[in-house]
Amino acid sequence: MKLNTKDLISAAILIGCAVIGLWLNTDHTMGTARRMGPGYMPFLGFAILLALGVIVLIIGLFNGPDPIARWTGPEIGFLLAGAAAGTAAGLVASKVGGWPSAGWNSLGLGMFVGCMVVAVVKSWRPLFLISAAFALFGLLLEPAGLMATIAICVILSAFADETHTPKGVAGLVLFLCVLCYAVFIYELDIRVPVWPQF
Repeated sequence: MKLNTKDLISAAILIGCAVIGLWLNTDHTMGTARRMGPGYMPFLGFAILLALGVIVLIIGLFNGPDPIARWTGPEIGFLLAGAAAGTAAGLVASKVGGWPSAGWNSLGLGMFVGCMVVAVVKSWRPLFLISAAFALFGLLLEPAGLMATIAICVILSAFADETHTPKGVAGLVLFLCVLCYAVFIYELDIRVPVWPQF
């Protein structure tokens, strides 16, 4: 075996997130493919994430060596600062009351803040900006609606790669909005707000 350290760590992160997500999703009813319950799509998403993690793990056992570069002082510092800021933001949000403490919003706010702090460092930016966009999607879907949430999350994710152009990002937003409306709202009749609920 020729171990690829980067792939093995990536696989551990993917599998860990999938297992935690599947465990958190046990509170929701599944439903069927025709009449999906609130737990159906998260289960499907986390199951696919778990399968991808296993594939990356298997590939990582044979395509090495690819060692991880040493982390710099700012990388370690911002990672620790992000963990501290995210924890503090989540704890404050849980005590505030109202929307920030409703459901899982305090956890989502903590994750978003922590990811944004770590994304200040350029080497961490792709991983943590996209993770922040995922947390933001969960936070904004109910109040902002599907279309605005997709647009905001795609725009935030685009900052993870400097090669994106405004025209390309706008095209991706339009494509994803049309695709998600056609699949989830029109075809599957999933009951989520399409437009802002302010």
